[in-house]
Amino acid sequence: MCGTCGCSSTNKVTITNLESGLTTTLDRGVHDHDHDHDHDHVHEDGTRHSHPHSHGHDDGHDDDHHHDHDHGHGHGAHDHRHHHHSHEHTHADGAAHSHPHVHGHEHEHGEGTTVVSLEARLLAKNDALAERNRAWFAGREILALNLVSSPGSGKTMLLERMIRDLGREMPIAVIEGDQATANDSERIQAAGAPCVQVNTGTGCHLEADMIARGLAELKPPVGAVVLIENVGNLVCPALFDLGEHAKVAILSVTEGEDKPLKYPHMFQASRVVLLNKIDLVPHLDFDVDKAIENARKVNPDIAVFRVSARTGEGLQAWYDWIREQAAAVRTSPI
Repeated sequence: MCGTCGCSSTNKVTITNLESGLTTTLDRGVHDHDHDHDHDHVHEDGTRHSHPHSHGHDDGHDDDHHHDHDHGHGHGAHDHRHHHHSHEHTHADGAAHSHPHVHGHEHEHGEGTTVVSLEARLLAKNDALAERNRAWFAGREILALNLVSSPGSGKTMLLERMIRDLGREMPIAVIEGDQATANDSERIQAAGAPCVQVNTGTGCHLEADMIARGLAELKPPVGAVVLIENVGNLVCPALFDLGEHAKVAILSVTEGEDKPLKYPHMFQASRVVLLNKIDLVPHLDFDVDKAIENARKVNPDIAVFRVSARTGEGLQAWYDWIREQAAAVRTSPI
C-alpha cells in the first residue's frame, strides 16, 4: 500500500515481453487480509504433500524458499511479536519433518496505527528487494537509471532519442511503466531497444519486485544501460527504491519553474534533473534560471542538464554523464 495515495500492492500487475509477445501476471504476494492457502512441499525423495494455512502473509520473490507470515489482529490493547515456530508434518511412511515459519503477530491501537504499520512493512520489503536488484545490476556491471516525471514531460521521446544516439555505443534495454497499454513500449521497440512493459493497473508507481520480474524477461547483457521509465507521477515514485543507480527527474519547461518546490521529495531523491523541451522556452513564460535555483534549493547537489529531445540541444552533456556513470559501474568493486 502506498501511504501517500492508498494504492494497494495487491493490484493486478502484468508484465509484457514485447519481443515474445507474452504477458504474465505478477503475483505480488502481499495481502492485507486473511485467507486460506496451501503450501506444496517437495522432498528429496520426490514425494510431494500440501498443508493448509489460514492467515494473512507477506511472501518474498517467487524464487524464495521460505515464507514470512504476518498476522494482524486488532485487539487494540498491546503490540507483540512471536518470531519463530515450526509446523511438523508426518507422512504415510512414518517420517516426520518440520517447516519453520516466521509469524509476526501485531496488535494495534486503532486503524491509523495499523495503516502506518502496514506501510512500514511494505516499504521495508520493497527496500530489501531493491537491494537484491542493486546487487544483480552490480554483478553484471549494469547502469540502471530510474526516469521519473509528470505525465507529458517527454520521457518516452527522450528515451527514443537516447536509443538512437547511444544504441550503437552501448547496449540499452528499457522497462516501461504505465497503468495501462503498451503504447510507449511499442515506440521504444521501434527505436531499436528491447523492452518490457509493466502495467500497474491502478498502481501509481513501479516497485522493486516489478523490476525484478521485468529483468527476468528482459535479460539485459553484461555492461548494458537499463532505463526504467516510471509511471508518470512526481509523488509516489520518490518513496520506492528500485535498486537503480540514480533517479533522473525530467522537468518540462511547459510545467512551471516551481515544480521542485511543490514536489520536493522527488527532487531530493533524484541525482539529476533534465530540463526538457528547452527549445520551447522562447515561446513560453518560463524562467530557466529560477527553475534551476528552485531545484537546488531542495537538493543543492543535483546535476542539471538543459536538453531538447526534439532538437538534440544539450544532449551531449547528458550523454557524457551517462558514459561517466557507466564507466564507474564497470570499475567499481561489487
